[in-house]
Amino acid sequence: MLQNDLLLRAAKGQEVERAPVWLMRQAGRVLPEYRATRARAKNFIDFVKNPELACEVTIQPVDILGVDAAIIFSDILVIPEAMGLPYQMIEAKGPWFEKTVKNKNDVEALHIAEAGNLDYVLKAIRLTKKELNQRVPLIGFAGAPWTLFAYMIEGSGSKTFSKAKQFLYTQPEVAHLLLEKITQSSINYLKAQVEAGADMLQIFDSWAGVLSENMYYEFSLKYISKICDALSPLVPVTVFAKDAHYAIEKIAQTNCNSIGLDWTIDPTKARNQAVTKTLQGNADPCLLYAPEQKIISETHSMLKSFGKQRYICNLGHGLYPDLDKEKVKLFVDVVKSYNWTS
Repeated sequence: MLQNDLLLRAAKGQEVERAPVWLMRQAGRVLPEYRATRARAKNFIDFVKNPELACEVTIQPVDILGVDAAIIFSDILVIPEAMGLPYQMIEAKGPWFEKTVKNKNDVEALHIAEAGNLDYVLKAIRLTKKELNQRVPLIGFAGAPWTLFAYMIEGSGSKTFSKAKQFLYTQPEVAHLLLEKITQSSINYLKAQVEAGADMLQIFDSWAGVLSENMYYEFSLKYISKICDALSPLVPVTVFAKDAHYAIEKIAQTNCNSIGLDWTIDPTKARNQAVTKTLQGNADPCLLYAPEQKIISETHSMLKSFGKQRYICNLGHGLYPDLDKEKVKLFVDVVKSYNWTS
């Protein structure tokens, strides 16, 4: 039994004493301890593939920041690599694929990833579960099929992902073939994460907002829904679709348990659109640059807006590397000490 199961109860809509809090990118460069561990690997991909180092940085935020959950340290692009499309992580630039998907032949050359292709992540999960010793839940994750597709077509990050969107318009049937392969790979991977010990899952659709509403439903949410159907009977699932404001009501119709919100979404509006779901978010990460009193007042305001039940406190996106660790800890402490009776 978990010593602290607030996150799981909140995700399932069960009563909680206070809102749980964890932070996207909590295991990252905001922590000097992370940077010290990272220096022991020769590059980022070697870091991700080292279960012992991944375990170490996964647990650091639990010990240092006092968050109510750990999230396994990995990368969303391990799925394309496991499917046969390797990538590099270029310092200060981000991911880069030497080979990209251009046509049907390229899609057919890729295989559906199996759990064994990603054994290093599963080893990290098993090791982390052992080291956490039931203190807090462990979150597993994967990138949403559309977000992974976007990188596989584009070859790198982009402001517009115009190549990926062009592919949707010019080769829609092939796009669906690739999205289906990514979806099946993701289901295999996430099921294996649960078997290895993940208590909850999050699907990151980082590039949801570059699609129009109708395109999003056809080429993204349709596949996210399949993942939710396969995994939500096993553990709670959160869908985080950044910038897809139009989609909250439709996301709420999937079998996810909770919906992650970015900082541009009004909590009351989101509540009205997703009355049966737990909501997660949605502080602007840049709030943590503010003076301490501003952080406290804005966090109190956010907590009041969402309410205690069916709510997981988080940021609206990941922590930025140059944030002050002490202000990040302040945010966590403010959430944990908030007086819900006042």
